[in-house]
Amino acid sequence: MAENLMDKANDILERAILAAAEFQEFDQEQTDKVVEAVYKAALNARIKLAKMAVEETGIGIWEDKVWKNVIGTQLVYENIKNEKTVGVISYDPVTGISEIAQPLGPIFAVTPVTNPTSTAIYKILICLKARNPIIISAHRNAARCTGEAARICYEAALEAGAPEDCVQMISAGSRDFTQTVMAHTRVALILATGGTGLVKAAYSSGNPAIGVGPGNVPVFIDESADIPFAISSIIRSKTFDNGTVCASEQSIIVEEKIALQVRDEFKRQNCRFLTPEEIKKVEAIAVVKESMSMSPFIVGQSVETIAQKAGITVPLGTKILLAELAGVGKDFPLSVEILAPILAFYTAKDYHSAIKLCIDLNYLGGIGHSAGIYANDEKRILEFSQLINAGRIVVNTPTSQGAVGGTFNMLPPSLTLGCGTGGKNITTENITVKHLINIQRVCRRKMNDKFFSIDRSKYMDENCNEADLRFEYHKNH
Repeated sequence: MAENLMDKANDILERAILAAAEFQEFDQEQTDKVVEAVYKAALNARIKLAKMAVEETGIGIWEDKVWKNVIGTQLVYENIKNEKTVGVISYDPVTGISEIAQPLGPIFAVTPVTNPTSTAIYKILICLKARNPIIISAHRNAARCTGEAARICYEAALEAGAPEDCVQMISAGSRDFTQTVMAHTRVALILATGGTGLVKAAYSSGNPAIGVGPGNVPVFIDESADIPFAISSIIRSKTFDNGTVCASEQSIIVEEKIALQVRDEFKRQNCRFLTPEEIKKVEAIAVVKESMSMSPFIVGQSVETIAQKAGITVPLGTKILLAELAGVGKDFPLSVEILAPILAFYTAKDYHSAIKLCIDLNYLGGIGHSAGIYANDEKRILEFSQLINAGRIVVNTPTSQGAVGGTFNMLPPSLTLGCGTGGKNITTENITVKHLINIQRVCRRKMNDKFFSIDRSKYMDENCNEADLRFEYHKNH
């Protein structure tokens, strides 16, 4: 069986290597022609793919998945279309260093069930822009819609002159086969978006990997904030595709002095605070307590569905369920990341206690990912930003859209958000095409005058110390 899996993996990688060899010969114009064709075809299929995703997975809202597809196509394309990814991409006449872009080779991309078409399209676009063939592994519960997205992109790429097998997709459902391909020596890089176990497997594969850690995004509402605006923004974000963006808000933290005002505003905007008994019922269906992880059965579900599963009654039109919690960790299951319209709510006695809660939530399961703050006090914003270990500090902005970028700010639009070393990632940046190229540096002879200004015989003199060896220019310099 293992031999059969390796034979299949060898076949896929052999075809990808041939595609990579042909792609290596493409100039910028040929590359850009392929990328433009793929973007147009995928954007034109945005509604069809969104409906397919919801129908197949039972997760989210198709209208919001249309917007995710727009982000993964048009916004990504507009961000990368003018980027140089072939040949000399920069030259510094002062240093004499030229930088030349080279493709990495075959990239293995794992896509999630929450964003099955938008993530696939986005990864195809950035891979092809960098002249890298891509091999896609879809979530088993989203194989059909992800496969259709890949097919649309591949056919458009071929029509524009791309190499055969520049886009491939492995059959879904076999974890062993996914891990066999992931560990194949001819894979240049793994782009892993999915659960913690999958991302850990990518980093353990022996190949370079860019993965994404969990979010568990804390949001602090400062006393200087415009509270009605903040609540409206949070609702806009947390209800987007039923909370399936990994950067969606997970916990709201406020000081005691404004807690009542914030609670009243949430209620005024059709959110529901759960009673202690209701919190227990929601915990039971939303969190797997043994692993302290969200239940897959409530991911991307509506408030009505969650309430029905939990056996509670909520008013029609309720947007978000809020649980007032007294702590963080295993005794408070709803303090973990939950990709659904459920929020933890914390009241802190003062500002410093509030920040400590944010840090605790961050370390519970979202180190390096994202955090949000609503404030009109620049000192508070900067202090919060320096204390929170997050790659993206989203200010007065819905965190789902803000962290993904390209709409409410000028971050590169991306559906893979680096979490830095805290999240066991290599970067905190939004992953885009620049992360998928190798850069050669052509270094011309340029004498380091500082080094040669020193009498080098001094280095061999035991009586010379650091003060005698400092770089100084000769008078004629």
